[in-house]
Amino acid sequence: MPTGFNLGPITIHYYGIIIVLGILLALVIVSREAARRGKTLDFLVDAIPWIFLGGVIGARIWHILTPPQSMVNHGITTSYYLTHLNEAIAIWKGGAGIIGSVMGGIIALSIVARKKGETISVWLDIIAPGLALAQAVGRWGNFINQEVYGLPSDLPWAITIEPLHRLPGFESVASYHPLFLYEAILSLLNMALLLWVGRKYKDQIKSGSIFLIYLIFYGLGRVGLEFLRLDISSFRGININQAVMAVVVLVAGVLFIIRQKRKPGEPLIQ
Repeated sequence: MPTGFNLGPITIHYYGIIIVLGILLALVIVSREAARRGKTLDFLVDAIPWIFLGGVIGARIWHILTPPQSMVNHGITTSYYLTHLNEAIAIWKGGAGIIGSVMGGIIALSIVARKKGETISVWLDIIAPGLALAQAVGRWGNFINQEVYGLPSDLPWAITIEPLHRLPGFESVASYHPLFLYEAILSLLNMALLLWVGRKYKDQIKSGSIFLIYLIFYGLGRVGLEFLRLDISSFRGININQAVMAVVVLVAGVLFIIRQKRKPGEPLIQ
């Protein structure tokens, strides 16, 4: 399966096109959510480049800190990246983690919001549905690259992975769980839930709670999907991504309960 095409000396990767498409579709959702809440897009125009940059840096750092087992088996470890800085910054060769991307984007958004005098929690709520949509679209890039597939499967919707992209020990296994598709569906459901809650309970939902719902829903789904992942990132036998997302779900759940119970003007944590 081709992963791109050439325009003269320039190679255009389908993955990159899909990522851009995801961002553009997300911006449509975000702009509508901003308008619904009476917010102008001036802040968003200023913040988007920084959010994108923070997301890219965060995604790469997360990959460097949590390389999958298939790369570790070939000596591509965190220590390797730290001693080969040219490889550490070579994000165009692949290697990005969605968890780090979200973290980096949130940090960038928080910095810009503080400088502009905007309420961070409000913008996190505005961006959350668009973020979920961008994730859903972006996961199809994994299909193009034949990555992020799950355990071997003979289910009717299993996908065939070409021999070149099969992991060691699975050379003779052709079909696998389409893990990328499961997560894309999860993200679409997440987007739908956030949009529905934001409208159905607009008078009851507190600022910042929509984003917390995003974290809880995505986190729970990711914890479950990690059981199907074939090429995990592990530390001393622990699935790092699964463990981190479990903690995120727990913390977000507690914050959601606290936030929803507090009275107007009452601090989040006393």
